[in-house]
Amino acid sequence: MMNPAKIIVVGGNSAGPAAAAKAKRVNPGAVVNLFEAGQFISTGTCEIPYVLSGEIKDYEDVVFYNPESFLRKKGVRVFIRQRVEDIDRKAKTITVNDLQNDKLVEHKYDTLILCTGSYAKMLPGFSTDLKNVFKLKSIGDLIRLEDYLKNNSVKRAAIIGSGYIGLETSEALNKRNIPTTIIEKEVLPLPSAEVEISKRILAEMENHTVNFIGECNNLEPFVNEDKVISVKADDDYIESDIVLMTTGIAPNNLLAEKAKLDIGTFGGIKVDKKLRTSDRYIFAAGDNIEYTNALTVKPDYFPFSIYSHSFGHIAGENAAGGNANSEPIIKNVSVKVFNYYFASVGLSTKDAELSRFKFSSVTAETPNLVTVMPESKNSFGKIIFDIENKRILGASFFGGKEVSGYSDLISSAVYSEQKIDFLTKITFNYTPPLSPFINLLSVLGRKAIAKSKR
Repeated sequence: MMNPAKIIVVGGNSAGPAAAAKAKRVNPGAVVNLFEAGQFISTGTCEIPYVLSGEIKDYEDVVFYNPESFLRKKGVRVFIRQRVEDIDRKAKTITVNDLQNDKLVEHKYDTLILCTGSYAKMLPGFSTDLKNVFKLKSIGDLIRLEDYLKNNSVKRAAIIGSGYIGLETSEALNKRNIPTTIIEKEVLPLPSAEVEISKRILAEMENHTVNFIGECNNLEPFVNEDKVISVKADDDYIESDIVLMTTGIAPNNLLAEKAKLDIGTFGGIKVDKKLRTSDRYIFAAGDNIEYTNALTVKPDYFPFSIYSHSFGHIAGENAAGGNANSEPIIKNVSVKVFNYYFASVGLSTKDAELSRFKFSSVTAETPNLVTVMPESKNSFGKIIFDIENKRILGASFFGGKEVSGYSDLISSAVYSEQKIDFLTKITFNYTPPLSPFINLLSVLGRKAIAKSKR
C-alpha cells in the first residue's frame, strides 16, 4: 500500500490513541486525526474501580492525555465530542456529528482505523436514564457515579453481574462502607472461572460481608419516580439506593455494520493478520474486533486493554503503509478479589470442552511462602493438559500476588508448546520472604505426570 496522506482513527480509549500515535511515527508526513464521541481520550478504564475505592486519588490520574497534550507529544489532532455516524466506503469519507455544535461534517480519508471499542450490556428495565442506575465502562460513567454518591445518601448497593468489574466494584464499595449485594444468574460468582476458584471467591466475598444471590433467572426493578428503590430477584426483594450494571460487554460495531464490513461470530469485526477489514482501506483494533485464539486457532473475543493497545500499534503501522503482522492470542487475565488474586491463562475446562479437546486436569493447594513466615497463605492452582500429547493447555490460580508470575510462566509454556513434564524441570527461585520451598507449579507438574500414566 502506498503511504496514505490522510489517516483517520475512530475511537479514543486504548486502541485508538495507540493506533494514531503509531501511524504518525511510521508516516510522519501524513495528517492523522482522531475522533472520539466522548469527552476523554487515552484513559485507564481498568483502573476505574480503584478510583472508586479511593486507592487512586482522582479520575484525572487515569486520563493520560487530553487533545492538546496528544497533539503536542504525538502530532495527532484529536476531536472530542465528535461522533462518527457513517462511512462512505466508495467515496472514502466519514460523516461526523459535531455534538458540541450540533452539525454534521464530512471528512475524507485515505485509510481509516476503527477503534470503537465495546459497550456495557444492559438488562431490560435497568436504564441509566434512571438516576441511580449506573455502569462503569468509562470515565464519564465514573464521574456520574461519584457525583451521585457525593450528593445522595447511599446506604446499600446492588450489583447485577459477578464478572471482573462486578467483583472489583463490590470491593470498591466495601472500602467505602457501602453494604453490597451481587446478583448473578449462574450458581457461583465469576462463572467463567473454574468451579474450585468460584467457590473460593464466594468465600472471600462472604468474609467481607458482600451478599451473593446466585441462580437468579428473573430480575425486575421497582421504580419510584426516576429511581430504582428495590430489585426483585426471583422471589427475593433487594432494597438498594444504587444499582450497578456489570453484566458484561459486547463489541461496539454499529458503525461497521452500517458500512457492511464483515462481522464475526462474537459480533466483532473480522480482520486479517494485518488487521485489515473486508475493506482494504479500513483497519480495526481493540474491543471491536475478533482475535484468533492461539490454542483453538479459531476466532475468539478478548475485550482486554492489553490486547487493544498492542493491536492498535499494528493497525496504526499498517494503515500508515507498514507491513506488521498480528499473532494469535493466548488469553492471560487476572483480577483482585479482596485479599486474594485470581489469574487465568490459556484454556479453562469449559473452553477445552467447547473446543472438543481430549484433556485432563489436576489441582493442588500449597503455601505461597514457607509456613514459618508470618505472611504465608495458601495458593490454589489447576493445570489443564492434553491427554494425548501431554501439552499444557491452560491454568488457573487463586492466591497472593505470586499468581501473576505463575500465569505468565504458563503463558510462556503454552506459547512454546511445552508438555506437563516441563514444570518439573524448572529450577524455581527460593528465599523465605519471597517464595515457597516447593513451588506450586512443580507440585502440579508432578501430579499431572502421575495422572497421565494411569
